[in-house]
Amino acid sequence: MDIRKVKKLIELLETSDIAEIEIKEGEEAVRISRASSVTLAAAAAPAPVAAAPAPAPAAKTEPEPEEPPAIETGNLVTSPMVGTFYRAPAPSSPPYVEVGKQVKEGDVIGIVEAMKMMNQIESEFSGVVEAILVEDGKPVEFGQPLVRIV
Repeated sequence: MDIRKVKKLIELLETSDIAEIEIKEGEEAVRISRASSVTLAAAAAPAPVAAAPAPAPAAKTEPEPEEPPAIETGNLVTSPMVGTFYRAPAPSSPPYVEVGKQVKEGDVIGIVEAMKMMNQIESEFSGVVEAILVEDGKPVEFGQPLVRIV
């Protein structure tokens, strides 16, 4: 793997909230993660979080009612990688999917560009597109929901 690609991965990790990234190209693989102290802090964080919910309930009260219905009402197609999400194969082309469109398992729902490579994202579910959760051309994280299908 080219050292320039590894340096770009390190820069991506430093400028984002991602704790770890792993890239495989053929037989080569690179895994980059933040310092182990971050992992330890995350492991130690549950005790303080349990002790600190008193000041934070007002902040948590607003997002929680919005998120659970979204997750409970359909199947989420998530991003398999960090990159930029595109709804269409080209700027002048129509989007792969629209809200209300019927999709089958394996249908392309969008593209995630990562390291100058365009990766088609296929639906893991059959059904009707209920919501497109990411705007065209916006950055996405690993595991971030892209589309909800019911």
